[in-house]
Amino acid sequence: MTLDIPLLISEPVAEALSRSKPVVALESTIITHGLPHSRRLETALAVETAVRDKGAVPATIAVIEGVLRIGLDEKALGGLADASGVRKLSRADIAAAFVDKATGSTTVAATMIAAHLAGIEIFATGGIGGVHRGAEISFDISADLHELARTPVTVVAAGAKAILDIPKTLEVLETLGVPVIGYRTDQFPAFWSRDSARSAPVRLDEPSQIARAHRLRTAMGLAGGQLVANPIPASAEIPTQVLDPIIEAAIQDADAAQISGKEVTPYLLDRVLDLTEGRSLEANIALVLNNAALAAEIATELTNIS
Repeated sequence: MTLDIPLLISEPVAEALSRSKPVVALESTIITHGLPHSRRLETALAVETAVRDKGAVPATIAVIEGVLRIGLDEKALGGLADASGVRKLSRADIAAAFVDKATGSTTVAATMIAAHLAGIEIFATGGIGGVHRGAEISFDISADLHELARTPVTVVAAGAKAILDIPKTLEVLETLGVPVIGYRTDQFPAFWSRDSARSAPVRLDEPSQIARAHRLRTAMGLAGGQLVANPIPASAEIPTQVLDPIIEAAIQDADAAQISGKEVTPYLLDRVLDLTEGRSLEANIALVLNNAALAAEIATELTNIS
């Protein structure tokens, strides 16, 4: 017996793909787990607008009642933003969500998988997951890193989330053969901060160069995608010297509360939000909008390469 993937591509996304127009995949975890309820729908719509303003078609991805949806209209986005008990889906559990007819938001890894299934080559997110601090004891390493090594989607992010062990995250990406490209920067950004004190392995200054590198990897038969590290706009940055003690305090709180697994990242982001008195939220939104705009520019350049 052959089973079909329960996949529904929205009409605007399907039309754009059929006509080789630029499309940008967007994750949904930021809607359900990454923002306060009052800012979810507003931010989701703003990110889609940022993609459209650069001439591309946004494709927000989620699993809704067991169906993998590629492209959500405003009603579907609103329903997802208002929903409770939404699962956070990665590679390990997305198929089970289909079987259970569950509703779940897609992480970086799951969004990459879904985008590739639909034929979308570019994906914009906030920051990737990576190696958590203390991973030598907890073995807590995000599936995002291995997905970047196996799925041919270019991911635009503001580096790795600052709550992570960034040096170890970069080491794992190097071991897995994932290109890490600093966009107009020699420094690897750290989500809310423009500089993690680590160098970006590669620097490219034009969206057309990133698009060509993506195509050349395919031509060479190289597995996996690219990570484009796009620094947060300077006007929205929270410097590392301000953030570091806040993050350390949040990690200590998580340890005291025995938070583990998938709950670590949302817990830490919530604690940083509290400890920065909301400043991290505004920075988060600014960097996602910035990444969406750059991803749309890269997607447009990809359509110009035969």
